Amino acid sequence: MSRLPVALADIEAAVLRLRGHALQTPVLTSRTVDRKTGGSLFFKCENFQRAGAFKFRGAYNALSNLSPEERRRGVLTFSSGNHAQAIALSGHLLGIPTVVVMPSDAPEVKVRATREYGTEVVLYDRNQTNRETLGKQISDQRGLVTIPPYEHADVIAGQGTVALELLAETGPLDYLFVCVGGGGLVSGCAAAATALSPGCKVIGVEPAAGDDATRSFRTKTLQTVTNPDTIADGARTPSLGKLTFAMVMDLVHDMMTVTDQELAATMFYLWERMKIVVEPTGALAATAALSGRVDLKGKRTGVVISGGNVDMNAIPRLLTIARG
Repeated sequence: MSRLPVALADIEAAVLRLRGHALQTPVLTSRTVDRKTGGSLFFKCENFQRAGAFKFRGAYNALSNLSPEERRRGVLTFSSGNHAQAIALSGHLLGIPTVVVMPSDAPEVKVRATREYGTEVVLYDRNQTNRETLGKQISDQRGLVTIPPYEHADVIAGQGTVALELLAETGPLDYLFVCVGGGGLVSGCAAAATALSPGCKVIGVEPAAGDDATRSFRTKTLQTVTNPDTIADGARTPSLGKLTFAMVMDLVHDMMTVTDQELAATMFYLWERMKIVVEPTGALAATAALSGRVDLKGKRTGVVISGGNVDMNAIPRLLTIARG
């Protein structure tokens, strides 16, 4: 078996780069949730991370590892929101100019926050334009370095610090539920969990409308999806990347999907019961963990809350979806 693109040593190196820059986010518990599941659940709350999501870890790790010449050239990325904000903030902190390609239907709260970090935002129509193609055109014209949202070893290593911190606080776990879009977070977390808690079963979770990673996992062949219609905007990625597909196949125990109704209901459940603001994508892992489809009785389970950048204008619609 060939060496995977990210190992524990890469994640530990990312920890050093992130020290003093990324926040060590809290791990929360809930007696109500534990009674509901019969186990002990530990929620790693990346909704409290800088820029409101785990994405800051991977973005800052990748940008801080650029050469002086690459920093001068500047960075381009494409993202529906959280990676966009993370690159923009990281670029601001490191003095690196950034350009972010975002879909025109991205949540306004994410577009606004990205611009406020001082980046140049280029909007596109996702029904007419491929973001990777547009991004390559711009980066080639301007000589920019492309840092994609998940298909990058430094990004994956940065995301893996989420699980490293969680396990350092909780000790070994039986299960770890992680949301899946392009697979950067679940890949990094699975690498950390495999090394530090070998008996831990990592379960990736994605929206039912965007089930490409689940189909890829089941068929062992990389599958795609086109513009999935889901409230989990951070998981509308077309497919896993080559790097993340290899890591998912090697390190992840299982994949699950949840419906938008289940997702919205869990999001508001977390708001009400745990008093934390979570965005739809951020609630994917919790939705699967609380669904009862995996028996967590007597088990120690980690759940990654991946982000909290909620578009408040969307709340009435999300309430309607939650109520069915």
